[in-house]
Amino acid sequence: MKLFSSVNDVTDIKALVKDALHLKQNPYAYKDLGENKTMALVFLNPSLRTRMSTQRAALNMGMNVMVLNLDKEGWALELRDNVIMNGTTVEHIREAAAVMGQYADIIGVRSFPGLKNRDEDYSEMIFNKFVQFCGVPVVSLESATRHPLQSLADLVTIEELKTRSRPKVVLTWAPHIKPLPQAVPNSFAEWMCKADVDFTIAHPKGYELCTDFTQGATITNDQDEALADADFIYVKNWSAYEPYGKLLPGNEDWMLTNERLKITHDAKVMHCLPVRRNLELSDEILDGKNSIVVHEAANRVWAAQAVLKKMLESL
Repeated sequence: MKLFSSVNDVTDIKALVKDALHLKQNPYAYKDLGENKTMALVFLNPSLRTRMSTQRAALNMGMNVMVLNLDKEGWALELRDNVIMNGTTVEHIREAAAVMGQYADIIGVRSFPGLKNRDEDYSEMIFNKFVQFCGVPVVSLESATRHPLQSLADLVTIEELKTRSRPKVVLTWAPHIKPLPQAVPNSFAEWMCKADVDFTIAHPKGYELCTDFTQGATITNDQDEALADADFIYVKNWSAYEPYGKLLPGNEDWMLTNERLKITHDAKVMHCLPVRRNLELSDEILDGKNSIVVHEAANRVWAAQAVLKKMLESL
């Protein structure tokens, strides 16, 4: 594996999930693969779980790890070609990415969308230029449109905790005070549509995701209809795809509560974190027996480690 940017880079999803669960039981079994290898984690945006879990995964594989918070510690990058750099940018991504590839055997990159220009965000310019110029395998630590390490960890969690062979999984929109990217819901939908689950997406009118990510999903504007008999509920806010990056008025009643859980199949509740309590999810959910958000976050290590194992095997 030379690239991990979406589910489309995975040839066998079930095998990758099985690998992650095996690594959870045997964290250091393949440490020799990463000996004398280095991973660079490059962050253009804040991170907690992604940074720590991927760093832990690389260390478990015997790798050295370098972390660069490029938004705070690096030079301002120019992304455009054929420009005169007489403004605020100091270094072109062509040189920056190429140099990073000289220092690391694998690079992880995290960059968020601007949520102003949909075409620009969905072109994945920043991530793709790193892939183009660094010359080494690249892992997405979240991009403008996807968060594949999170989605793999989510699928690992579902596989680990399911009580029915083909569980019902629901992605439901939740309220928020500011527009958030579509990366996590896009990615979760894309992975669930290729997994062996009964998958439903629930959101208020106006929050339709790009159909490129939802082929095969059942989609409804009725949250209760979606939650009925659900085994897993993935709660997440996202801004509108059209009008792009906007929050639409109303819909505060979409926050999940214990009362709504009564119509489910004693559903486990998931969230990628960070979560705004009593806005996206109620205290009673997060502190109750149905919440698996911490368990899910812990599985980020094994998801990342399974991907790194595949990449190291190909070096």
